Amino acid sequence: MIEIKAKLVRADSAIYATGECVECLIEFTHKTFAESTDRNANTTNLENLAWASVQLHCYRKTSYSTPSNDKTAELTELIGRTALDAVTQAPGEVIVTTKPKILFCDLKLQPGETKMYFFNEMVPRDGPPTYRGHDIRYFYKITIATQRVKSKVQTLTVPIRVLPIPLIARPDELPVTVETNEELAPTNPFLEKREISELEISWHHLKNVTARRAPKFYRISNKRGFVGRFCLFKPAYKLGEDIVGSLDFGNCQVRCVQFSVKLQQQELPIRPQPDALQPATPSDDVSSLNSFDMASIASGIAVDNLHKSETSGSARNKDEHVPTGKLSTISTSHQVCYATLQTQVVVPIPLHVTPTFRTDLVDVKWRLHFEFVTSVMMDFGTPNPVAGELKAPAELPVETMVWNLPVTIYAANPLQIYAPNQTYNLLIK
Repeated sequence: MIEIKAKLVRADSAIYATGECVECLIEFTHKTFAESTDRNANTTNLENLAWASVQLHCYRKTSYSTPSNDKTAELTELIGRTALDAVTQAPGEVIVTTKPKILFCDLKLQPGETKMYFFNEMVPRDGPPTYRGHDIRYFYKITIATQRVKSKVQTLTVPIRVLPIPLIARPDELPVTVETNEELAPTNPFLEKREISELEISWHHLKNVTARRAPKFYRISNKRGFVGRFCLFKPAYKLGEDIVGSLDFGNCQVRCVQFSVKLQQQELPIRPQPDALQPATPSDDVSSLNSFDMASIASGIAVDNLHKSETSGSARNKDEHVPTGKLSTISTSHQVCYATLQTQVVVPIPLHVTPTFRTDLVDVKWRLHFEFVTSVMMDFGTPNPVAGELKAPAELPVETMVWNLPVTIYAANPLQIYAPNQTYNLLIK
């Protein structure tokens, strides 16, 4: 009997970014028992494995209609030429795969002997992140396949989580985004100059984008008048951060009784677009973020256009139809603010959610969903001369208004997310 064990080298986190290297240790052990060892003490009981290979696969499981294209056919043909064709039957379609790496051929193991192998592979930059949505799923697995002589192929899969890292959109930002202490130190002509990888450049660029503070003010009003003003300190955030804003109800014409802020994830299916370009309409400004990919979002182009469209108007209930897709509420903040002039809004971003990304089938975005309960009764109540206090009104006429503010969420450093991995094993009898 042969036991296969696989464990990721990064023990504290089984999370990787696109373009990062995945490292895994794989052990092959010839397991023996006491009874069989005593009975076959004088005979050689060798275990023979014909081959073993490792490969990284990205699967997609969706209820959307996926028309076959040349890339899918080419990928299917590539998988068909490998030994993993009959065993990659995971519940989904393989959309991204790496070249298989052969660990060994014709391996013979003595009873109790163990052989260890090291596997490393780069996560493709063009692959989607790990995502579990309503109508579509993306997930990654390291597939370890082996075959005993005159037996069927056996596989062991190791799941990993992948976070998206945007590409650099403008090459002129490269000298600005990368600045280390080593470059500021005096140069030594006898030392070899360290080359900065593309992933490190992307991390520096992402850090600059999420740390950039650009406060935006939004005037909130309805058909009865001015309600308040909301300030968002920055439009881009990372996983694990708090979305912090402030609400100012001074000089309001309509009293805000209470409000709630929900962090919602939008799953928008992408419809096939015709070849001819359609003219832009005013209603397209609200969803102008759909036409940009992760690279343009990281460069700040989409964010600027988004702020222009949002700051140009007030938060009114409009009759125009904006597609919302499937919504998932992640976190909520609720406050009663009838007698409040200024307050703060703090909405946390969990570490387990998927950042903003876009593929050929789905566009995942984030927004802040505001629900305001307003009233035209500006007085706090009638004075009570006996107790010297205010008497609350028996009835309070209220109205409800909603407002959606898009935000962009990026990936955090995988080393900052604690997700311990376990050892995966397989017994071949």
